[in-house]
Amino acid sequence: MARIDELRLMTKVARMYHEQGLRQTEIMEKLDLSQSTISRLLKRAEAEQIVRITVNTPMGVFSDLEEGLQTRFGLKQAIVVDSVDDDEAIARDIGKAAAYYVENTLKQNEVVGISSWSSTLLHTVNAMHTLPKETGAVVVQILGGIGNPATSVHANHLTARLSQVLRAEPKFLPAPGVVSSVASKKAFLDDQFVQEVVELFDKVTFALVGIGAVEPSKLLAASGNVFCEDELNMLRERGAVGDLCLRFFNINGAPVRTELDERVISMTHQQLQHVSRSVGVAGGRRKHAAIRGALEGRWINVLITDVTTAEELLKTPAEHDRRPKRAKEVASAKERTA
Repeated sequence: MARIDELRLMTKVARMYHEQGLRQTEIMEKLDLSQSTISRLLKRAEAEQIVRITVNTPMGVFSDLEEGLQTRFGLKQAIVVDSVDDDEAIARDIGKAAAYYVENTLKQNEVVGISSWSSTLLHTVNAMHTLPKETGAVVVQILGGIGNPATSVHANHLTARLSQVLRAEPKFLPAPGVVSSVASKKAFLDDQFVQEVVELFDKVTFALVGIGAVEPSKLLAASGNVFCEDELNMLRERGAVGDLCLRFFNINGAPVRTELDERVISMTHQQLQHVSRSVGVAGGRRKHAAIRGALEGRWINVLITDVTTAEELLKTPAEHDRRPKRAKEVASAKERTA
């Protein structure tokens, strides 16, 4: 076939497919071509730039930021939402995005972990719609949900509401997130009902977690599941910038190990890191350092956040790019440029 003849056929097939909306089977019948030939011609039409496919990004969609976060922090997925610079509005807006993500990505028979005392996750579950089919899922409370009776309803509502909309079985953790002593923690862990839930931590396949700053949120502070000011100052002095399930880490993501860990009843960083999808739902200026630390530590692999936070996270180079080069690396670089 002459070059012009092939170009003419490519153009005809491309117009029928892309402009007239015909299916490949319909084009087969009209032009008496095989489906493999039509498929080949459509691919060639792109290569010849007869067809140019562009994606027009709508207002309020931040694909470049999402792809940048995924590349920079090795995330499975990043979701960036537009929002005003107000903590309550940000929590509401990213909560809605997280609700949509959960509704559309939940697989059958998942073990879903959810952390207590997160106002953003509260917005998430309140924005969700009941799924149309049975899921066989189990929802596990991965941070102790007992606290001040006036606020414990929030922690239990998170688990109960998520179980309801996912048509799942709830597993409540009948223990505080923070206890007064190591002995108290042992007593709780000896309880049969606490044991049953804690044993499910290693089976979680899909975790929803808030990312906390060292300074506790109003909801967490009201729950009583907090450390005293001296203990918080000690965490700050050791470099802590945030926590996941009340397990603290520094700006580079390294765990900040203290005796306070022995008083926390929750999923650990290592358990969270082994979850197939560990979803951090957080945003706002107050949490920038905490979110960065969670990402640098690779403790989560999906992030749902606001546009201002996403832009801030992408401003700073990766930690390994900021470290001073060792003498051997410097010498090697000099040899390559010599």
